[in-house]
Amino acid sequence: MSERAVPFHCPWCGDENLFPREGAGAWECRSCLRSFTVQMTGMIPHPGTGGTS
Repeated sequence: MSERAVPFHCPWCGDENLFPREGAGAWECRSCLRSFTVQMTGMIPHPGTGGTS
């Protein structure tokens, strides 16, 4: 996956003052001065399929 996942708000303060940082999926919030990453950890099975594809 080459596209960056874009968060809509900071997970700590909820503000939308976000800017990308160097690194895979890294973002910074300039309102609360925290940085965080967005990372996909895997797929979950679709309900009702029994976990098979």
